[in-house]
Amino acid sequence: MYSFLQGAFDPALVALSAALVIGCAGIPGLFLRKPGPGQILSTVATILAALAGVPASLMLLFSHSTTTYSLEWGLPFGPCELVIDPLSAFFLLPVYLVSAAGSLFAVGYWPAAEHRATERGLTFFYGLLASSMAILLMARNGVFFIMVWEVMALSAYFLLVTEHEREEVRRAGIVYLIATHTGTAALFVYFSLLAAQTGSFMLPAAGSLSALSPYAAIIALAAFIGFGAKAGIMPLHVWLPSAHANAPSHVSAVMSGVMLKMGLYGIFRTLTYFNDPPLLWGAVLTICGITSALLGIAFAVAQRDLKRLLACSSIENIGIITTGLGVAMLGVSSHNSVLVYLGMAGALLHILNHSFFKPLLFLGSGAIIHASGTREMNLMGGLGKGMPRVALLFMVGSVAICGIPPLNGFVSEFLLYLGFFRQLKAHSLIYLVFLAPLLALVGGLAVVAFTKLYSSVFLGSPRSAAAAHPHEAGVTMLVPMAFFALLCLLIGVAPQVALRLVSPAISSFYPQLASAAVSAEYGSILGRLSLAGVLLLTAAALVTLLWRWRLGRSSVASAPTWGCGYQRGTARIQYGATSFSELAVSVFNGIMRQRIERPALTGLFPGAARCSDVPTETLLERIIAPLFTLAGVSFAFLRRLQHGLMHVYMMYIFATLFILMLWAN
Repeated sequence: MYSFLQGAFDPALVALSAALVIGCAGIPGLFLRKPGPGQILSTVATILAALAGVPASLMLLFSHSTTTYSLEWGLPFGPCELVIDPLSAFFLLPVYLVSAAGSLFAVGYWPAAEHRATERGLTFFYGLLASSMAILLMARNGVFFIMVWEVMALSAYFLLVTEHEREEVRRAGIVYLIATHTGTAALFVYFSLLAAQTGSFMLPAAGSLSALSPYAAIIALAAFIGFGAKAGIMPLHVWLPSAHANAPSHVSAVMSGVMLKMGLYGIFRTLTYFNDPPLLWGAVLTICGITSALLGIAFAVAQRDLKRLLACSSIENIGIITTGLGVAMLGVSSHNSVLVYLGMAGALLHILNHSFFKPLLFLGSGAIIHASGTREMNLMGGLGKGMPRVALLFMVGSVAICGIPPLNGFVSEFLLYLGFFRQLKAHSLIYLVFLAPLLALVGGLAVVAFTKLYSSVFLGSPRSAAAAHPHEAGVTMLVPMAFFALLCLLIGVAPQVALRLVSPAISSFYPQLASAAVSAEYGSILGRLSLAGVLLLTAAALVTLLWRWRLGRSSVASAPTWGCGYQRGTARIQYGATSFSELAVSVFNGIMRQRIERPALTGLFPGAARCSDVPTETLLERIIAPLFTLAGVSFAFLRRLQHGLMHVYMMYIFATLFILMLWAN
């Protein structure tokens, strides 16, 4: 059957065509006068393209081959090649899946009839963002890569500032634009040095460069800055919390679930170029990764904004992936094939897992905001009664992201734990064992963060008038959430299948690794884990059925609970999001500053007052913003050069050209 399908059509051409269709899906809506048909047409086209692109990507992934297309573009930068290998095919899967699900979700979340002014642009740039990410994974010419990278960056910017009438959104857009173009500047250095090394703008073949060359360290550093800024690795994460919080929720799902992975893809691809990476590279990635994971989830615990919490947890998960990649690189440098396999398998599988449970949570946050009209968790509460389906699906995502069995988040972290503890028997890199308690601490803080989120949003009593009357999400919003919840469950109960999915990408990343025997060994371990997951689900189902049976046979009475001495309890005396995490936040008070407002109560009968605890973006507000202010003051004298006299400007140009000619000679 596989050979028949492969012979019937070229899967690489189908994958490329699917990307182009998604990119053009929003164009008809720009010219249709009546709002609505353009959005529906775009959604249908995106879903059909994804239905073709996903099986094509799977075929390319398991074919263990590389397909190349060459475009004659007439520019003096060498041939423009589009290449799909197993590593590219693996990253294509979440691009198609998340873009299609988000497009369907937008029909109910951002309907054209209610958002006439923004729906057309939002739909167009949404398709352009998804298409550019897919084509980026195929680009093998450095100049073409930069072009597509900029299309992706600008599309995300226009999506982010959809509600540009709000000052908070405009500020988030400016921070994102500065951060992304700072990363792009580093990529100009990166591709220029690669071209100087290879004599061509074509991306090098795997293992073709030596890390001992003088430019290797600079290339690696430029890649880390350029791609790490897009991935959100600390301390390059400053744009991420505000951008994800202020974008429409289905856009946040794509940005977090897919766009961050484009930065990781760039780092993954760069590391394949070198045949002898030093131990320092893996150590730097591992340290930056575990730091991002720990601080990212610590910042998430402090948030009271629903989407900011999810955004900060994305930093945590990117940190876990980077840690796995760093461990794999340490294995490459020390010629430890098992460590390479476990690190890469954990990192790649967590990329896939994060692409499922994080869109589920962001889409769920969209349904919550759509029903309650706020992102403030302290103003929610009790939504589970009015939104039982959203509450159930959101619980699946929360359990998955905390790495709790039997859902998918546990599987990838379990592989990393295996890699850490395996070093106890090794004669080198024994210190990797100390990463295990740090990763466990990250998992514990994740449980605190998402227990806080779920309980303050869905449990208890409503804390505002809007939260008192929520409405269940529509079918077009529930179906994408249910789809991702099902994927989280399937990978959790069948992890050995998911391991086969990442094995071709591992071989593409590190061809020297004979992964068949190693994959079989750890596949059998995951098989036993699968059996345990099935038994756990069965036990949970039996307990639920037994509880419902006993509940149906017994009489039910209601009575007030003990009110702690209050005659009439209100929602204000229950734990809110801020109070729930106050103790955990105080532990990290040295690195996580809060803007605290406490009223001064005077007199026998003080009037109404307001308390406020707002977590700040420490790095952005205390380091980067002051540096920009200092730079503005320092270079204020340059404004005198801008006076509007054209002949003086021409003198500037002439002087600059004269200096450049002298320097060239």
